[in-house]
Amino acid sequence: MKLWAGRFQKETDDRVNSFNTSLPFDNRMYAHDIEGSIAHAKMLAATGIIEASDTEKIITGLLSIKNDIENGTLTMDNDAEDIHMFIEAELTARIGDAGKRLHTARSRNDQVAVDIRLYLRDEIDSLLSLLRDLIEVLLSKSEEFSDAIMPGYTHLQRAQPITFGHHLMAYVSMLLRDIDRLCDCKKRMNVMPLGSGALAGTTYPIDRSVTCSLLKFDSVCSNSLDGVSDRDFCIELASAISITMMHLSRFSEEIILWCSWEFRFIELDDGFTTGSSIMPQKKNADVTELIRGKTGRVFGDTIALLTVMKGLPLAYNKDMQEDKEAIFDAVDTLKECLVTFIPMLDTITVKRDNMRLAAAKGFINATDLADYLTKKGMPFRDAYKISGSLVGLCVKNDTVLEALSLETLKEYSDLFAEDVYDAIALETCVRTRVSEGGPSPDSVLRQIQLAKTELEKYK
Repeated sequence: MKLWAGRFQKETDDRVNSFNTSLPFDNRMYAHDIEGSIAHAKMLAATGIIEASDTEKIITGLLSIKNDIENGTLTMDNDAEDIHMFIEAELTARIGDAGKRLHTARSRNDQVAVDIRLYLRDEIDSLLSLLRDLIEVLLSKSEEFSDAIMPGYTHLQRAQPITFGHHLMAYVSMLLRDIDRLCDCKKRMNVMPLGSGALAGTTYPIDRSVTCSLLKFDSVCSNSLDGVSDRDFCIELASAISITMMHLSRFSEEIILWCSWEFRFIELDDGFTTGSSIMPQKKNADVTELIRGKTGRVFGDTIALLTVMKGLPLAYNKDMQEDKEAIFDAVDTLKECLVTFIPMLDTITVKRDNMRLAAAKGFINATDLADYLTKKGMPFRDAYKISGSLVGLCVKNDTVLEALSLETLKEYSDLFAEDVYDAIALETCVRTRVSEGGPSPDSVLRQIQLAKTELEKYK
């Protein structure tokens, strides 16, 4: 029998039961439901609303249910509407009338609102731990390859010389922002709705500060209507996850390019690639392709949450049951991607020589050639034109700027001297980019140290 069945004269149709149940996906919140219920029971005893002896029975019963779920001796009742009603019904079956007193001064509306906050708060901590691990790998690789010259790109065209360490540190910057967003989201999530009741609070003399402290929330929600109908924290978390997935997808796309035969900048470990059923030479970067694909799925979760909430009047509506599958999927997907991506990145083989060769062939020192003339007094636009003309000459003659003779260079400007060859050497081009945040090895090492200091704030 349903715990809410008193007003009804007939049983719910089986098709409605099947359609209505959320147990198949909200059962993962069993531990958080029990945690919230234990805190609620302690508050009921502390305020004299129920007897302390009943609270003791409730706590003992709830802990036994948690233990039995975790050791597999208690299986979920498929007839239960959700995890909250399953646990309450099981508790009552075990301890009798004391179990029926647990729901005093509480509604499923504020119960589920507190459960999902507790659950997602823990999930954010798991995501933060994984992101820190990924950043640690990137910092290690960036330090190892702080002087590995490669072409930097704009429009996917070779543009200017950078280092592989510099390129990886760009993703460290992105991921640090992702961590900051998740921490910010957790701060706004950490407000307790329990005590809001169904929507209008309760006539019982509850003390919300007790449950707030027991459940380690920063504060209680200030409005009971908002307390049960707010899902901003789900939308915000899904949005933050979407941005992180977008960063992983961009990184994945570059890895796919880098390990292709056209680039051959890196090689993925055999343990993180797959082959072809028909083409024996293939070594596919399927991990990164899946991450790229799953990013769209997470974007969909975010849009689903926004769409569910956009037309709902206050307070609780059954539509809001749709919040869980979307936000659970977003969290699960990011965790799954990170768990695979971190060791894949940690085991890559970096091909320095191929990166250096690609940099040498791309005229990516053309800006440095123009800068050379500018530093000798020529207006930049005139220097730009000469540099472009010399690139055209090189293309026509299948050569590179540093291979042009000084005699040829002087045909374009008398400012050219022997020192031009050192000025446009790739190593010089990288080393002399001394502006803060640039690609020089010294700059990359400073960026690494700054990132390590920043990361310490989130540990």
